Amino acid sequence: MPELILKQDPYNVIITGVGGQGNVMTSRTVGNMLSALGFHVTIGETFGASQRGGSVMSHLRISNTSSWSPQIPLGRAHMVVSMEPTEAIRVLKDYGNPTVRVITNTRPFYPVGVISGQISYPSDREIRQWITELSDTAWFIDATDKAVSIGAPILGNVIMAGALAGTGELPLLRDAFEMIMATRFSGEKLEKNLEAFDYGVSAVNP
Repeated sequence: MPELILKQDPYNVIITGVGGQGNVMTSRTVGNMLSALGFHVTIGETFGASQRGGSVMSHLRISNTSSWSPQIPLGRAHMVVSMEPTEAIRVLKDYGNPTVRVITNTRPFYPVGVISGQISYPSDREIRQWITELSDTAWFIDATDKAVSIGAPILGNVIMAGALAGTGELPLLRDAFEMIMATRFSGEKLEKNLEAFDYGVSAVNP
């Protein structure tokens, strides 16, 4: 069980993706887990053209003692959780620093320009190289593919929350996750959420 202390106070997390991927739900789940343990959690959200697959970014600032501004200062992220790989690069450009850590889903979400052939999308090798160079530690997870195998693509968000728990950077307890999910789901749906969370933990902490 992780200790109920923070490595930094406030600890700054950015959860990012594109419209429709559900990363706002992930930020609320993580925030609720930490609030249940008594932490002060401030969440700020920015939305691009979310209905058209634009960037969506949630700032979480976690503290033992007080609430903070919902906007993380430039260059001050401690952790970036990205539902889409190029969105991780976009965030790191503005909020990264030599000690930032990154968890990213490897499944790309192609914008209209790429689909129509007007712009190109970087290769998986290029994305991994850039993210690795821009961070202290990076984990690459096939969250979407695993979520589909469990039963639903949206479980990719749960996998990413589990991965954040697995890094040990924050005291995200499985019991807290189960308690929160049990208020929304029961039976097989609850079991699938727990399976997805456990997979995320094991993906970064085998």
